[in-house]
Amino acid sequence: MKRDDIPLLRESLPYINKFSGKVMVVKIGGEIADNEDNLKNFCEQVALCVRVGIKMVLVHGGGKQATALSKKLGIEPKIVDGRRITDEKTLEVTKMVFAGQINTDIVTILRKCGLRVVGLSGIDGNLISAKKRPPVHVDGSKKPIDFGLVGDIVGVDVNVINVLINGGFTPAISSLASDDDGEVYNINADTVASAIACALKAEKLILVSNVHGVLDREKNIISKLTRSLAEELIEEKVIAGGMLPKVQSAFKAIENGVRSVHLINGLSSDTLLMELFTESGCGTMIE
Repeated sequence: MKRDDIPLLRESLPYINKFSGKVMVVKIGGEIADNEDNLKNFCEQVALCVRVGIKMVLVHGGGKQATALSKKLGIEPKIVDGRRITDEKTLEVTKMVFAGQINTDIVTILRKCGLRVVGLSGIDGNLISAKKRPPVHVDGSKKPIDFGLVGDIVGVDVNVINVLINGGFTPAISSLASDDDGEVYNINADTVASAIACALKAEKLILVSNVHGVLDREKNIISKLTRSLAEELIEEKVIAGGMLPKVQSAFKAIENGVRSVHLINGLSSDTLLMELFTESGCGTMIE
């Protein structure tokens, strides 16, 4: 240990003691999983959290990879308000990418970090029950938009998660779900992570992407975001695109018992540890 590390360690110890034994849900964006070095760095931070007693539950999608594979297959991606319109061909792509490539990569790297990891999707153990999203008006559209095989969550059964985390395993969950008839749906990973965090009454929901947090009108990071400010920024289109479902999911989680939500940049080194174990943090917090 370096002498310069000692003040940081002293600052971190109260947070480590406070969070030991607590459940935290971490959503990993496709940008993080797209680069092996970045994913390894982030997984090492997750592993450290597990070693100090935090029960970590990981959720991921893989929008960037799904877009890349779709284009290779000649399928033009269509994304509205940060959510992917999913026809049958696009659903097959999300199955391959979410439950296949990315889930396997995350599980493999976490295992290298010394964790016991179980990869699954929202379909396994009836974790996420969903129904097809009806056509909806989006962003002032005159006609309702049919998102195709995109699902809305109707139920969450976290029994399988509780069995895993109480047995010392770390779940890594891809954002697919199904209904009772076996129809598979693509669901925004931020939405899935929020729903799971609510069902678990998690201490924290941490949304990890390639941005440092929610930005204000001058492009500065908002350290603590209130609902009133968020509503203003949404109205002004400052919060838009992929950030919109993140902020919406964050406030829904807060309304349903999650203590705090954090939005951080997983491409920067040690951001998870800095956000959890220092007073200043490094992203946007909602509580």
